[in-house]
Amino acid sequence: VQLQASGGGSVQAGGSLRLSCVASGRTFGSYFVAWFRQAPGKEREFVAAIRWNGAGGPYYADAVKGRFAVARANARRNTVHLQMNSLIPEDTAVYYCTARNVPGAPTDEAEYDYWGQGTQVTVSS
Repeated sequence: VQLQASGGGSVQAGGSLRLSCVASGRTFGSYFVAWFRQAPGKEREFVAAIRWNGAGGPYYADAVKGRFAVARANARRNTVHLQMNSLIPEDTAVYYCTARNVPGAPTDEAEYDYWGQGTQVTVSS
């Protein structure tokens, strides 16, 4: 699976962005598809995840609950979106799309097999 993340940019606090993760090579199937982020000088952290077949989730980090929403786009397009609303400067980070096909905690970064390149999100105050 090859993953392509897009949609990052620069916004002011309170603004919105929508990130997209498109898979090629094979469909997501029953994979977990997730978003992680890494801010400067910090470790990468879980943001949100969804089971592509609808069997579980969505799952959110406490820091983004109520503001972010992860969802599948049209199944044929093999795309997952991360809608980010009410952005705050602390959301500034490189956001990564990732996928896996093993059970377990969706927040476990080590279990993810496929990673896209990051997309930068910058929120100014």
